[in-house]
Amino acid sequence: MNPKEIILANINHQAPPRPGLTFDRGRIDDTLGAWLTPYGYQQRRWIEGRREYYDDEWGNLWVRMVDGSVKGEIFRPAVADWKQLDALQPPDYTHPDCAAQMNALFSQPGEKFKLAGIGGWIFDNARYLRKMEIYFADMASSPQELQRMHAIVAGVYEQKIHLAGKAGADGIFIGEDMGTQTGLLFSPRMFRFYFKEMYTRLFGLAHDYGMKVFMHSCGQNWAIVPDLLDAGVDVFQFDQPALYDMPRLAALFKERRAALWSPVDIQKVLPTGDRQLIEDFARQMIALFGGGLLCKNYPDLHGIGVREEWDDWAYQAICAEAGVL
Repeated sequence: MNPKEIILANINHQAPPRPGLTFDRGRIDDTLGAWLTPYGYQQRRWIEGRREYYDDEWGNLWVRMVDGSVKGEIFRPAVADWKQLDALQPPDYTHPDCAAQMNALFSQPGEKFKLAGIGGWIFDNARYLRKMEIYFADMASSPQELQRMHAIVAGVYEQKIHLAGKAGADGIFIGEDMGTQTGLLFSPRMFRFYFKEMYTRLFGLAHDYGMKVFMHSCGQNWAIVPDLLDAGVDVFQFDQPALYDMPRLAALFKERRAALWSPVDIQKVLPTGDRQLIEDFARQMIALFGGGLLCKNYPDLHGIGVREEWDDWAYQAICAEAGVL
């Protein structure tokens, strides 16, 4: 099987010869990734002392410690007051130039799975537009305003899905962090009220183009994993699989024909620097999820205090168990 076929065989649980592999730094990567760019947007960044400030395509202002994590946190949201919602200018993904890089990359001959990174997602963008703690209060007190804002965000992702589909992507990759260490950031009922129908419609659009849906989400989201499967998620990108009852999760994914895309757990395992623990966890993932597993590295090792050597131990153990090395 070529790389694309291996990825698809894992997603569809069709007896793949090995897990899919998506590792950087010159290691095996079965995917070809590309991103869209908003039309007419140029990011601003500047440093004041030990802090770096930058804006995003939605008009939010962020701040991060220069020697800290790559993302930081919201400093000033774009919709600090609901009166600003009418004036909100969402990023424009209607112009063909937004997909220029993706079109150029995906039009080249090759055998890799073409994965279109299309940004965050509905909850991810909306919570930043209002700032996290305010957004959660909005979920209880301002449902009409919140649904209006969600519709604006969803409209942007609809534009992105069309661009990715027309570029020939095999899948889209979205990011939606919805969990804490023990459960959801909000109730399953609120997920179903605010998001499920919108997710289902947009994921259905991606499927109409023949694309698979890859969804990143940090935290423990077990309470709505069946809802996400119903909505159309094909691949769950979890960086902390050890937060779950992994045998139970693996059984559900096998039953529903979904795949796990994950590094060795970035919280409980990889940062320990314990080689035996790291290698054992890599083998455990393959034993549990084999046949529906994509293995990856975590892109910000510095941000989680992990040395490249420890990450290489995980990669080597995965490859050895998969019969690649």
